[in-house]
Amino acid sequence: MEKKVALHNLGCKVNAYETEAMEQMLEEAGYQIVPFAPGADIYIINTCTVTNIADRKSRQMLHKAKKMNPDAIVVATGCYVQVGKERLKKDDAIDLVVGNNKKKDLLSILDAYIQGKAGDRDEVLDMKEALEYENLQLSQTGEHTRAYLKVQDGCNQFCSYCIIPYARGRVRSRNKEEVLAEVNRLTANGYQEFVLTGIHLSSYGIDCGDSLLSLIQAVHSMEGVKRIRLGSLEPRIITEDFARALADMPKICPHFHLSLQSGCDETLRRMNRRYSAGEYREKCGLLRQVFDNPALTTDVIVGFPGETEKEFQESREFIDGIRFYETHIFKYSRREGTRAAAMENQIQEAVKAQRSRDLIALGELHQREYMESFLGKEVEILFEETVSIQGKSFWTGHTREYIRAVAETDQDLENVIARGTVRGFSTKDTIICEI
Repeated sequence: MEKKVALHNLGCKVNAYETEAMEQMLEEAGYQIVPFAPGADIYIINTCTVTNIADRKSRQMLHKAKKMNPDAIVVATGCYVQVGKERLKKDDAIDLVVGNNKKKDLLSILDAYIQGKAGDRDEVLDMKEALEYENLQLSQTGEHTRAYLKVQDGCNQFCSYCIIPYARGRVRSRNKEEVLAEVNRLTANGYQEFVLTGIHLSSYGIDCGDSLLSLIQAVHSMEGVKRIRLGSLEPRIITEDFARALADMPKICPHFHLSLQSGCDETLRRMNRRYSAGEYREKCGLLRQVFDNPALTTDVIVGFPGETEKEFQESREFIDGIRFYETHIFKYSRREGTRAAAMENQIQEAVKAQRSRDLIALGELHQREYMESFLGKEVEILFEETVSIQGKSFWTGHTREYIRAVAETDQDLENVIARGTVRGFSTKDTIICEI
């Protein structure tokens, strides 16, 4: 009888890609994929370790799996496994620990364990070693119109607050031909929009003499690809040549996520971010120069160790000046094993919370301002599914700028790219379009 497997993902888009790839691998091998609920024979949890809270959630989910079926095989994989394997190996709720760069071997690891041939339940590589890119593959995803493409792994940056270089290892790039082969499989299954993603996407190619721009151009040339989005970018990759090359490719969506973290130079220096606020502003200016009203989004950490009220206000004024479409605000979370965790002048939680509320409110003003700039204008929407709003049925999708849009129509618009005129707002983050 085929074994039932339930998978659960924690963390980022890269983790989500890897979870879907493992699910596809298991299904092709004859396993039955079932919901993450009681009754599975095997539970696989792809863990996250970006914060101490993420570690705790990972442990809680692993214990939840064992409670749902005490006789099931519980597998911990992913980033928390890399930094917490000693604790996990002693945990009776966990049967197998499978680290990063070993997910591709999941079938053989499971088979050996089931057959009682596994000599050790520890399948974790030392991420300090030079590793090859782990080639996981997809031919379909959980979404029906948009596909995330993992093209890169690892990070060489070592920001002072971040544990990820220790959990993911050094930069490793996916072979371009393998990326294009995956795009071929996905376009054959109807996917039109592709999001290039990685742990540190901007580093793509530095380990193999290639470049992110070259990869983007190769994907852009493929028939069936209608839209290309880029995952989070480091500001330093945005040169005039890079920006103009992107603008020359009509499939590139004018939606760019540039990690900021702080608009204060002193805070950026303690974070080891390797650029200044002035340099960041210049990069935003380049994108706005070559694209018509692009959506610029970012991440900001408040309450980083040593962030004085003066530094916070400097960062706030900088953010107010850039006027992002979306600003994702995170309260600094002390992560054991990072340099920032040992820094003096840790900020009180109440102060972090107040600063977070302040920037969230500011970000909502900027978001509304950006969305209002489209009123009366025509936008292109990739429709995805129907939703019910106040008892009426609407098709919903996203514009090229990744603004959520809805349209009331009797047409079947699933996976259809159409143009519509912006007439108003459904919610604070959704526009109403007439098509």
